[in-house]
Amino acid sequence: MAERSTAAVDVADNSGDEPLTAQADQSTADGVAKNRERDTEDVEAQGSGGTESPGKSSPPELHSGHKLARRYRLEECVTRLDGFSSWRAVDEKLRRAVGVHILPADHARARSVLAAARSSALLGDPRFVQVLDAVEENDLVYVVHEWLPDATELTTLLAPGPLEVYDAYQMVSQVASAMAAAHREGLAHLRLNPNAILRTSSGQWRIRGLAVNAALRGASSESPQRTDTEAIGALLYAALTQRWPYENDAYGLAGLPKDVGLIAPDQVRAGVHRGLSELSMRALANDGATASRHESACTTPEELVKAIGEMPRIRPPEPTFTAPPEYQRTTYQQGTYGRPAPHSGVTQPVPSPPPPLQSRTGRALKWAVSALLIAALGLGSWQLADALMDRGGTSDETNQTQTTDDGDKGPTKVANKPITIAKGYDFDPFGDGSEKPQTIKKAYDNDTSSYWQTDFYEGANFGNLKPGLGIILDLGKVQDIGKVTVTFMGDTSVELRAASSDAISRPTSFDAYTKVADGSGTGVPLKPDKAVKSRYLLIWLTKLPLTEEGTYRGRVADIKIAG
Repeated sequence: MAERSTAAVDVADNSGDEPLTAQADQSTADGVAKNRERDTEDVEAQGSGGTESPGKSSPPELHSGHKLARRYRLEECVTRLDGFSSWRAVDEKLRRAVGVHILPADHARARSVLAAARSSALLGDPRFVQVLDAVEENDLVYVVHEWLPDATELTTLLAPGPLEVYDAYQMVSQVASAMAAAHREGLAHLRLNPNAILRTSSGQWRIRGLAVNAALRGASSESPQRTDTEAIGALLYAALTQRWPYENDAYGLAGLPKDVGLIAPDQVRAGVHRGLSELSMRALANDGATASRHESACTTPEELVKAIGEMPRIRPPEPTFTAPPEYQRTTYQQGTYGRPAPHSGVTQPVPSPPPPLQSRTGRALKWAVSALLIAALGLGSWQLADALMDRGGTSDETNQTQTTDDGDKGPTKVANKPITIAKGYDFDPFGDGSEKPQTIKKAYDNDTSSYWQTDFYEGANFGNLKPGLGIILDLGKVQDIGKVTVTFMGDTSVELRAASSDAISRPTSFDAYTKVADGSGTGVPLKPDKAVKSRYLLIWLTKLPLTEEGTYRGRVADIKIAG
């Protein structure tokens, strides 16, 4: 049952969602759909019943053991609703469990489901349960997706009580960030609820059914970003209070009292984190509800991510360690094996150490060691005196060569002069093209107490989303680069890359920068092996440190350049 509850799609929930007729691709882009989703959303969330006939198609006659594409063997039906069915299956080629949605090819929603599945698969974001296949074959349309037996639904996590503050913070941070990335690609969910949010055994939060669940149920919206943002606010509200933020019960959670309206989580339950309480209200603000006491409402996942980033840091709870059991002495230890254990209260005799060497051989050995020590001390003293005499002579000779009878001074080594950074630019060519540009000056403001930081990621290698990102430095003109020193908050791997000296404007392609040095640590000196002349340098971060929040984030506190 645990496996079924964590991998089945949330289209099976009976919380009273009212499906709406949808055209192909309605759930994949903002502003495409024009219907009554906004008017019915509160009704759906509060558990009112209702169904809509999707067409004349009937569910395919399938059974356990049936194979699709000679590969996917159906094991257990977890949903049969509105003309489609969802199954737990086995991919016999790769020998792994998968989930499968199946519809007749002439189903009214078949086209939109296929389009949504293919769009979701193209995103390839690991924060979403991945679509593995989308096929039309033998009068059937089926969508194959990941099956996560080690994950737990948010519904199950909330059954014993609200989440801990740090867990709720991680959940809303990861879900909002994932949905912001999806909306940048024109994809919406429209069915975000506690059944669609999973937490894996490693603590990562994942979202299932992106675009696909909405297409299966015929859900659409005039403002998909607002719909998903309000849904994230409802998830955070439930995580903080174990209550659904509407009057009717839903998803195994009790609703709010009748005729009270939308009240803040910290007014529903004592001890709720004030910042997270206000954040949920900012996301839930709707139809005249007040967002929070002073802040404006968040209407898109991107705005919600920004609001989360501006909150004070929420640290993970201190780990608790249980004291080890009192040491029990056994008869198998050295010196007691095979003998009875001593009676309590009886003092055991302490064995005396062996006597010192008193024989003729022992005395001879002591004299030999003493002689060696005396000889070593004498040799060391002689070498030290000789070195001091040589240093004095060298010093005299140096002084003589530095100043001649004519008063001319000898050549002196010129120290590397510092190079001023004219301007900095964030550089994210393999991501969304932007990474905290508003604080980029903090990376080279000569103040190590301030820093420029990246977005947070779920792994040191940027969550396997991209190979790196960094900062482009404009030096104002072509200059000789002797050494660049970068100060980080936390051990960070970094490369120094330089544009060609012929570049007359800032290159925007990663290939335009050549690697000249690399290193890792908190204070990293980057010194090219050969002479480098350039106006544009790239500080390229390749591996991020783990932060106190439990995520991975790059933080550049200072950059110094010397010629």
